[in-house]
Formats: sequence, structure tokens, C-alpha cells
Amino acid sequence: MTVPAAPDPWVVGPVTRTDFVRYQGASGDMNPIHHDEEFARAAGFPTPFSVGMWQASLLGTYATNWLGAENVRNFRIRFLEQVWPGDVLTCGGEVVREYDHEGERRVDIELTCRRQTGGKAVTAWSTFVLPGAQPDGEADGA
Repeated sequence: MTVPAAPDPWVVGPVTRTDFVRYQGASGDMNPIHHDEEFARAAGFPTPFSVGMWQASLLGTYATNWLGAENVRNFRIRFLEQVWPGDVLTCGGEVVREYDHEGERRVDIELTCRRQTGGKAVTAWSTFVLPGAQPDGEADGA
């Protein structure tokens, strides 16, 4: 079985402080650096910035819409750049490897959330089982 083609890139934004606060409320991470102007400036930032896990969640959504949440076997992330109010984010992904593992046909993908500047905000790597696929050399049925 071949991997379904990656969906078109998903564009989100321009993002707002409200987007940040909504994620904070859902995640329980209410660090004021992500919503309080005075707090962020006192810490040396020009404005509040996004919780990095929000961008990671966008990549997770992109990947699971593509290959199915029930098929995730691994997901890891690396935070690279901060995301600011007004940024436009583009999420995309590509297949980097297809293989058999412990009786499952698997695929590794690399995902990237980029800012409008071209900079990477977050990169993620995920492993999925290909639904309905048999490892190479195995026939369907009995």
C-alpha cells in the first residue's frame, strides 16, 4: 500500500493573542508571558508570544487529518522560533520513510510549521501505521 499524498499546506492566521489565550485555556498553561503585555515587556519581549505547543498541536492536527489519529505511533517536536501576534503560519509535511515494523506497515513523516518569514517555528517527526496495509510479503486474508 502506498502512503496517501500529503494534503495541501494548511495556512493559519494571521494569528492573534486571542488564539494564544484560547490554547492556554484549553491546555491549562496560563503563563502570563503569552497574554499579558506588561509581563512580556518586563521579560524583554516586544509582545506576548504563542505557547509553542499550540504550533505543535497544529502540526498534530495536520498529520492526523492526513493519516488518522488512531494510526499515530510516535510524535516528537522541536521548537525553533517564537510565533507573534500577526504571524501567518503554514503547516505541511512529507514522507521520509516507509517500512515494516513488528507486523505493521509504517511511515515516518516530517512536519514543519513555518512563519511568513520562512523561518521554522516548529518541526515535528511522527510515525504512523498505514491503515489496512500488510507488511511486505504478507497476503491479505487467510
